[in-house]
Amino acid sequence: MKRILNKQRVRGKDKYLVCWKGFTTESNTWEGRENLKNAKKAIEEFEKEYWRDIEDVVRQECEKGMFKRGELPGRFTTRKLFG
Repeated sequence: MKRILNKQRVRGKDKYLVCWKGFTTESNTWEGRENLKNAKKAIEEFEKEYWRDIEDVVRQECEKGMFKRGELPGRFTTRKLFG
């Protein structure tokens, strides 16, 4: 494994997009945590970077005044339509 590129949740389980060493990007695969037991350090590094990026987006949107403090921007936000 070269590195982890992305993360998604499928049926309540985390899946990671893995870039494999020596292969092209077409060979990247989505793998569950159970298939990455030997990559704990890579998962931890990815998770730190992933949450840091989310915090940066939230902070930038709050500074622009587009969202209230504590409200998540864009695709993370649900809005109350009635009442």
